[in-house]
Amino acid sequence: MEVFSMQKIESFTVNHLDLLPGVYVSRRDSIGTETLTTYDLRMTAPNKEPVMNTAEIHTIEHLGATFLRNHAQYKDRVIYFGPMGCRTGFYLILAGDQTSSEILELVKETFEYIRDFEGDVPGASPRDCGNYLDMNLPMAKLLAYKYLTFSLYTANEKNLNYPE
Repeated sequence: MEVFSMQKIESFTVNHLDLLPGVYVSRRDSIGTETLTTYDLRMTAPNKEPVMNTAEIHTIEHLGATFLRNHAQYKDRVIYFGPMGCRTGFYLILAGDQTSSEILELVKETFEYIRDFEGDVPGASPRDCGNYLDMNLPMAKLLAYKYLTFSLYTANEKNLNYPE
């Protein structure tokens, strides 16, 4: 059996002690001639604020993915939108090479959609989802409001670039 050491993955090298809610470029990967950019949509301050519960994360995932995959400008560039395992935010992967400030408006639009959403959550049915009962629209809307108000609308260098 060959023994080898594994390198620490990039997301584990981020200084979570000083990380604020915001929008960050997590990594860039090249696939052939295409660049895929992974964005860290950090909604809560790690290790300082309570993490989000699964029901609201699940609701944000359904609403965010639906909005992004239907967005007039970005729908063909969306690779993935989903939660972080630590439950402090989401990852958004887009085809292309843009900065966090260049996609800030898209992130605002996404969370405004979630904040203002009324009706049945898309895909929240037994046919469409493996855990359709685990949804909390009121809390998802509140978290979207908080993220917009206290992070996205007031974003600056500290909310758009990882701390050292």
